[in-house]
Amino acid sequence: MRNKALIAILLASSLLAGCAMWWERGNHAQRGMVVDYLYPKNQQPELKPTVPELSLPLRVGIAFVPGDRYADLPEVERDRLLRRVKDAFTNRPYISAIEVIPTAYLRPKGGFENLEQAARMFNVDVVTLISYDQVQFSDSNRLSLLYWTIVGAYVINGSQYDVSTLVDATVFDVKSRNMLFRAPGTSQIKGSSALVKLSEASREARTEGYQQAIDEMIPRLDAQLEAFRTRVKEQKVAKIVHKPEYRGGGSMDLAALGLFGLAATFALARRLRAG
Repeated sequence: MRNKALIAILLASSLLAGCAMWWERGNHAQRGMVVDYLYPKNQQPELKPTVPELSLPLRVGIAFVPGDRYADLPEVERDRLLRRVKDAFTNRPYISAIEVIPTAYLRPKGGFENLEQAARMFNVDVVTLISYDQVQFSDSNRLSLLYWTIVGAYVINGSQYDVSTLVDATVFDVKSRNMLFRAPGTSQIKGSSALVKLSEASREARTEGYQQAIDEMIPRLDAQLEAFRTRVKEQKVAKIVHKPEYRGGGSMDLAALGLFGLAATFALARRLRAG
């Protein structure tokens, strides 16, 4: 009798352990933060009341902040995401070039010294650093537990997952080390998959999370850029100088004056004919 009771207890314990195993939860996180990169070893940001001097047309660099883990976002995918941002801002008259800076040129906790080295190497005046924070939370769902209890190990068990992604573009003037403006983008993906395909499905969800967050960030970055241009004019938050080759504002003003003069000539001719 005692043996039967002991066996029953062991079976119950095994069943509970099995259920606990199927309900085991896990986190998968990867992040790269601007503060950790630019201010290593808990250094305090230097707040200098300086007005940055921006020389138009600007040469802009763009890069992901170096982080501890890149296994789920390979260099090819990072480059593709950065080029999506580059393509959105390429045709601005006040930007002469946008250079994609590979992660290999930025080292974790490199500080402004490392950023300045990369800026000199790629010959850029301003650098847009994209930080990221992505967490995947997954656990077994009720369906898999039900199947495990009734049918046993012959059933392919399911799993559900949530992927939360945050990206944040922060634009720095390299020379003055001033932050000019920033813009965030977020994504939330929910999904489920058979356990046998969970690794592939969750990896695709993490990649899709970055894509969605970048797509949300781009229009916000554009809005912040226009707002910064307004602040430069009205609040003088930066000093603007023109490089010898810059023809942005000047050529536009000349064209406008030319069209205005031509329209005035036609109007005068019409009035003379009417008289």
